[in-house]
Amino acid sequence: MPLNYQWSHWEFDSFFKDIDYCIVGSGIVGLSTAIHIKFKQPEAKVVVLERGVLPIGASTRNAGFACFGSVSELLDDLSHTSEDEVWALVEQRYQGLLALRDLLGDAAIGYLPEGGYEIFNQQDAEVQKACLDAVPVFNQQLQSITGRPDTFTVLGDAPQEAFGFSGVQKMILNQAEGSIDTGKMMYSLLRKAQSLDVLILNRCEVQQFEDREDRVELSLTNGWELSVRHLVVATNGFARQLLPDQDLAPARNQVLITQPVPNHTVKGCFHYDRGYFYFRNVGDRILLGGGRHLDKTGETTTEFAAHTRIRQALVDLLEEVIIPGQTYEIDRWWTGILGVSHHKKPILKRQGSTTIAVRMGGMGVAIGTLVGKMAADLAVEH
Repeated sequence: MPLNYQWSHWEFDSFFKDIDYCIVGSGIVGLSTAIHIKFKQPEAKVVVLERGVLPIGASTRNAGFACFGSVSELLDDLSHTSEDEVWALVEQRYQGLLALRDLLGDAAIGYLPEGGYEIFNQQDAEVQKACLDAVPVFNQQLQSITGRPDTFTVLGDAPQEAFGFSGVQKMILNQAEGSIDTGKMMYSLLRKAQSLDVLILNRCEVQQFEDREDRVELSLTNGWELSVRHLVVATNGFARQLLPDQDLAPARNQVLITQPVPNHTVKGCFHYDRGYFYFRNVGDRILLGGGRHLDKTGETTTEFAAHTRIRQALVDLLEEVIIPGQTYEIDRWWTGILGVSHHKKPILKRQGSTTIAVRMGGMGVAIGTLVGKMAADLAVEH
């Protein structure tokens, strides 16, 4: 939008006047917040501002894992976070997945309950032993959350025979996990919000805001100024610009998807190395992503750019472990921007007339719907 573009009377009167709730970010959290505000206050004017043509952070750019934490990832969390906080967060993730499925329906999000697997190779002996030892304890903790006595199951000694992997010695199956179609999910969220008369405006990037006594004043990068009754910041990976004082940083992930690979036997979602690498089948294709731990400083960015060394590590993993000896062709590369910190608990709080709902920690698919509902509860409080 040109910087000298000024609203007409009709534009201001219909689109920008008397906004009750303005939500920054049209990803999972932002749209879930808008939807639940309309559930509570159907007559409220709810406007969502999105910087991109689509929600360009992580919601349309992730792998579509309906997961809540692999064994090694949870062990890593427990090394620096209290047990109560870790398991409370796992429960929120699990409840968030149920809330997403209940809100939109399994067919609308392409939900497949095919399980989530963690793989270990010969170099992972120490981590593997710690994970295998943790399974019985974790299953006791998870039974009250998932309703299953054996959420985690240790598979046989040669799982590569079933999946075609090379060098994989052990696998742990999480029977309560699955996958979704990210595009279908976001399309369904957009349609749900629009059906409730939520106004979604794209290419509207908020540059800064000022919370006053009973209003929030917004400045957009195109020169527009808005005044709204309540603001919700739900930009996750891009939130640091608006919320510089919050414990939050962007984290870029590299992702690839192949052309169809005939006769591959990969089926389900797979975690490796504390969840830093992840892959799954998308029909006959293989989707693979992650590796930001190989250069955390370099990947602490909001720039959508390639990282050559990490992309090569992904290719090596694909060729040497996932589909060894098979011919393949990469169809597409992309990057997604997460919102992370040392702590994985979402930042969810109200400050004056502004509600903050950010830091999904790479688990937006799982926890985003629940965080959106909780953000709506905070926003409508008086």
